[in-house]
Amino acid sequence: MMFKILVIQATNNLADERAEFLINDRLSFMRFLGLGLSDRVPDARTIWLFREKLTKAGAIKTLFERFDATLRQAGFIAMSGQIVDASLIAAPRQRNKDDDKKAIKEGRIPEDWKDKPAKLRQKDRDARWTVKFTKAKPREDGSTPPVDLAIPLFGYQNHISIDRGFGFIRRWTATDAAAYEGRRLREGLLDKANTASGIWADTAYRSVANEVFLAKNGFVSHIHRKKPKGRTMPEVIRRANNAKSRIRSCVEHVFAAQKERMDLFIRTIGIARATIKIGLANLVYNIKRLIFLRRAAVA
Repeated sequence: MMFKILVIQATNNLADERAEFLINDRLSFMRFLGLGLSDRVPDARTIWLFREKLTKAGAIKTLFERFDATLRQAGFIAMSGQIVDASLIAAPRQRNKDDDKKAIKEGRIPEDWKDKPAKLRQKDRDARWTVKFTKAKPREDGSTPPVDLAIPLFGYQNHISIDRGFGFIRRWTATDAAAYEGRRLREGLLDKANTASGIWADTAYRSVANEVFLAKNGFVSHIHRKKPKGRTMPEVIRRANNAKSRIRSCVEHVFAAQKERMDLFIRTIGIARATIKIGLANLVYNIKRLIFLRRAAVA
């Protein structure tokens, strides 16, 4: 039952206190948990303690792998290649002094925090700032601004690999927002059990090290090619990238579901707790994806 409560939280982006209130308020939540009107609902403290136990045990990876094994046994094997991408996930912004920021980046605890354990517990020393670039919207007259938009973001990253055949998340990892996503490709993000060898990703994953790694491990690279510096994009490369984008864009549906429908946001402090939140979001996505595919098969 406690794990089902975490599923409810991940699906609806609920804090512990809000989850306790809504379980008492909604009959649909009570039926999902197998509770009756006279049954006692776990309070917010109990929910927090259960999630802390999962965090300390590092159980989310095991739970995810067990569900993935269930998918394979049900016939949803990883097939048709893999699509890799990463998404930034916001966390509450930290307002620190310059000296404190320098100490955190160096992996140290700021001096004036050491004798303030209450303050230290409320400071996230694992999340990082990064800048997200996005295309500027066209003006009213139809012209496009000469520069793209740079949006600062504080938090973490969710790195995933989905199979092209069914769209399930097969591998994932969590890092701070400033981590370079291209390196994650070589750190266990690819599923060697996939029936096909194709790998699709955007230009952030295009590097000599990644190309060597893919060739050495029997994968076929379909990673986007970058525009030559100081020159226009050759027509052949542009067309090839467009063809790859039709396949690679499927991974954006995963992030859209997590950010729009699940409203994914990291409220916890530290990379260990953030990993649990991100892992639960990935697991819940797979559960909802399985339900969708089974309903589509019946229809």
